Amino acid sequence: MSAFVWPEANPGFVSEISPPEDVESAWHFVFVGNEIAQRFDQNGQWLPFTEADAAMIAGLDHVSHYMGRIGDRHCFAVDAKALQDVPVSGLRSLFGHTDNLMFGLASRAVQVVEWYRTHQFCGRCGGRNREHDRDRAMVCDDCGIHAYPRLSPSMIVLIHRDNQVLLARNHRFPEGMYSTLAGFVEPGESVEETIRREVKEEVGVNVHNLEYQGSQSWPFPNSLMLGYLAEYESGDIVLQEDEIADAAWFDGDNLPSIPGKVAISRWLIDLWLSRRGLPVEP
Repeated sequence: MSAFVWPEANPGFVSEISPPEDVESAWHFVFVGNEIAQRFDQNGQWLPFTEADAAMIAGLDHVSHYMGRIGDRHCFAVDAKALQDVPVSGLRSLFGHTDNLMFGLASRAVQVVEWYRTHQFCGRCGGRNREHDRDRAMVCDDCGIHAYPRLSPSMIVLIHRDNQVLLARNHRFPEGMYSTLAGFVEPGESVEETIRREVKEEVGVNVHNLEYQGSQSWPFPNSLMLGYLAEYESGDIVLQEDEIADAAWFDGDNLPSIPGKVAISRWLIDLWLSRRGLPVEP
């Protein structure tokens, strides 16, 4: 059985601020508000707009932001006021219809669009902001403050003991869906402190032997998810009922419905299954 390989969200992507003068090949990630334009190929896989669609994009009331490139393919985040004859939907609509590369780029794009849209004015003095020449930042010429795209660090953790994992259902989850626990880092906390606090608050148990595994940008709305495995130490499951609908221990060979392959929660589950020598769905 092959070992689980942690996914690379943006393989080969080079982040840049200024596009070249001549762009021959590009992907345009087009948003109306925080909803992305829906385009699918004949196999049901989501696609960004390409240069073949440039005429339609150019005719829109829009703002375009250069993000960088993959090889000779340049990537743009586009904030459009409206689209004609093209449906839009939230980024969650891409789940199951795209790969980690495309989801990672769409994730980057929506956060760039939202950052620019919400930082037109200075949060300190109210002056008008402008884009920095070299950095991804908005600058107030009146007081000099720089506003960079906001990131909210958060932990996500898979708790395990022997051949079982502890999975939980948030009240917002689809019926029957279970996942790992997650929570935002508070000021003054380490990520490890956040894990112990959030796990205790949400399901009442104590954990130890924390193992950092990797991270994922998660655009709901601007999280940076730091993924861990943690070993159960003590305590019985006691739900934080306003947050958690249900939580339970599941055998590794009899898991409930879990998130799809695009999510770091699934990466953690698949990693643990691989370590235990249990089947990992392709």
